[in-house]
Amino acid sequence: MDKQLTLYTMVKEEWKDKGYADEPAAPGTDLKQEIRRLCREKNAVVLAHYYTVGEVQDVADFIGDSLALARKAAQTDADIILMCGVHFMAETCKILSPDKLVLCPDLTAGCSLADSCRADDLRRYKAEHPGYKVVSYVNTTAEVKALTDVVVTSGNARKIVDTFPKDEKIIFGPDYNLGSYINSVTGRDMLLWQGGCHVHERFSVEAIARLKADNPSAVVLAHPECKGPVLAIADVVGSTAVLLKYATEHPSAEYIVATEAGILHEMQRACPSTRFIPVPPEVSEGSIGCSCNECEYMKKNTLLKMYNALRYEWPVVDVSPEIRREAVKPIERMLELS
Repeated sequence: MDKQLTLYTMVKEEWKDKGYADEPAAPGTDLKQEIRRLCREKNAVVLAHYYTVGEVQDVADFIGDSLALARKAAQTDADIILMCGVHFMAETCKILSPDKLVLCPDLTAGCSLADSCRADDLRRYKAEHPGYKVVSYVNTTAEVKALTDVVVTSGNARKIVDTFPKDEKIIFGPDYNLGSYINSVTGRDMLLWQGGCHVHERFSVEAIARLKADNPSAVVLAHPECKGPVLAIADVVGSTAVLLKYATEHPSAEYIVATEAGILHEMQRACPSTRFIPVPPEVSEGSIGCSCNECEYMKKNTLLKMYNALRYEWPVVDVSPEIRREAVKPIERMLELS
């Protein structure tokens, strides 16, 4: 990724030197219409994570969680995948679709959780703990997946962990909160990597309590990447797909939602008459709060960048054949177990 980021920066600087905008497009371009035209012309499929902005989701072929999107794209006959999410998600697409061209609108759209677990660090940790199996959350780089025994999602982590013998020695990473939650519901004592999502770490019990006081009948939905005390007061704990499904099946309720606020776009689309209340982030002393908790990396995906990615077929995300061969194994293992 580092080499690609260097190239990315050089080309963007070249555009600026020539007097172009950061991502040039002709004045008056109907970006949504042009994105769909380019998809037809180039046989491309657009994937959008639930946490991207609404207009990005609106123009996508598929909306969902990262692994589900990568699997959907692999099942298509598309030649090009445009992954609107963060970098590791584009890598996962390439792992499952090695013969397709995978594009990412902005290579600087990283992930605090994936970045919290570097492959070299995990390699050393494994050497320090011989005999341990490595269970890695899907929110990891391709290199970390290549060092993993089985990958899990937030939706199937408990089920996958329960397939191991009770006395199995397990390293779970990189999300400490998700691992702690799985330990609590399975009775395990897995070694937990000290990583976390900077968005879900910002949710607090105090903020939810204030919203609950004002909306006593509201159901609290929380993602398992949230801290333990937040999960303890939630009515429903689950992945974005699980939370969306619950809300869709119970549209008469109103909801306090503790996950990245981008999911509210799809929730509102699926349940137009339901009230969804985003939980704000914790506010440090002297700062100004906002009404929702957002991932700035997900918000780097814009219509303009999508249009230019398809137009120039760049930036490209690639995974070396050696890494891919190892990284696909824990994903296939997960699919076998789930």
